[in-house]
Amino acid sequence: MKNINLQTIFNFVEEVLQAMLRVARCGGRLLRRMSPQALLASALIFALIAAILPLAMVLFVVFMVLKLMVGASFIHGRRDSTPRDIN
Repeated sequence: MKNINLQTIFNFVEEVLQAMLRVARCGGRLLRRMSPQALLASALIFALIAAILPLAMVLFVVFMVLKLMVGASFIHGRRDSTPRDIN
């Protein structure tokens, strides 16, 4: 394994920053080429995704916790009940 020192960390950070700068430049060029209608449509789609995705994740977690709580109560109820004689 390669030894990690301060210079390798600086090189890694510089490479990451250069990659982010390339992506930002490419995004800027793409935005400049888009028509106003396409820009508006992409902004609306991004806003919908940014609003709906966290809501869906929160609802998933809430229903999963609710399912676990209901399941735990049924398991607890079965353990406490005594078996009945069918005869």
